[in-house]
Amino acid sequence: MASNLEKKKKEKDMEILHEKRLELYKHPQLRQLFLEVTSRCNARCEHCGSRCDGNEQGEEISLECLKNTLKEISLCYDPRRVFLNITGGEPLMRKDLFELMEYAVDLGFSWGMTSNGMLINKTMFDRIEKAKMATVSISLDGLKETHEKFRKVPNCFEKILKGIDMMLQSDVIKVVQVTTVANKKNLDELEALYQLLLEHGVEYWRVVNCDPIGRANDNKDIFLDLEDYKFLFKFIEEKNAEGKMKEISYGCSHYLGLKGEKKYRSNYFICMTGLFVGGIMSNGDIFVCPNVPRRPELIQGNIKTDSFVYTWETKFKEFRNEDRTSNKKCKRCKHWNYCGGDSFHTWNFDEQKPNICLKPIFDEL
Repeated sequence: MASNLEKKKKEKDMEILHEKRLELYKHPQLRQLFLEVTSRCNARCEHCGSRCDGNEQGEEISLECLKNTLKEISLCYDPRRVFLNITGGEPLMRKDLFELMEYAVDLGFSWGMTSNGMLINKTMFDRIEKAKMATVSISLDGLKETHEKFRKVPNCFEKILKGIDMMLQSDVIKVVQVTTVANKKNLDELEALYQLLLEHGVEYWRVVNCDPIGRANDNKDIFLDLEDYKFLFKFIEEKNAEGKMKEISYGCSHYLGLKGEKKYRSNYFICMTGLFVGGIMSNGDIFVCPNVPRRPELIQGNIKTDSFVYTWETKFKEFRNEDRTSNKKCKRCKHWNYCGGDSFHTWNFDEQKPNICLKPIFDEL
């Protein structure tokens, strides 16, 4: 009886979410803005969706241009309701990052950062606190040897742990999260990594699968198979049941079926690209989540010449169409209203099909 009641509640919740998504296609609301502040990176990760390569720098948008855009957004929307997600490359490689973020905080924005953690030392930590960073997600993809091989950076593991320790002592940073990309090379280390994170006092752990995007497509031996996924979800469920961390969550990507939704992460799946989520790329392109393929037809403009607010309110048509990620097979699926063709960043635009569909997996759970 309890199982049936839970299923009916999830069905009702997902129907409400479906209606919300349909409404957002008509009336989008900017709630998260990704700022890819640089394409430079001090790692060369096997899974990188952006194919960031060493210290090479592409065209990088100016500080003045970014400030002007944030000022425009703050005047048109309530900045307290627009969270800034700072990404790269490695964001800490941008020298004027903290000047930008202090300016953003003065405007009323809150911000968080995704970092590989390799550059966090006492000096960097003091600057982070001064700029009032609210959240941070630091990558750790296995134990020392596995992580360093995956990220192509020797002798970085201990530096990252020291950075995590510093972040956990902060009174300014509200959430310190570790993100792990689960792949063929580290599944057997998840238990040991879990114990290590507990020893360091980590309370939030985000475990994601390796998606077939960017450089990962050059390293297909890291992709999970059906049995790996079953192991991964069982692992997340068991570790959450232990209650030793506040949250161990599967990433935001991918619909997990009615049995899996709200079981392996705190929220229901809905791909918010172009609906709740906008982005500015390192060259100034107006876009969405940085993981989405940067196809020319999906780029909406550039803040060097275009108003971000006007672009957000009048363009993004490719993202605000109910059939944006659909084909006949997907629309015939009983999960269509809840899945909607799954994540935009793993949609195959040439073949009009999802590059990854977890239905065979959650049917087995």
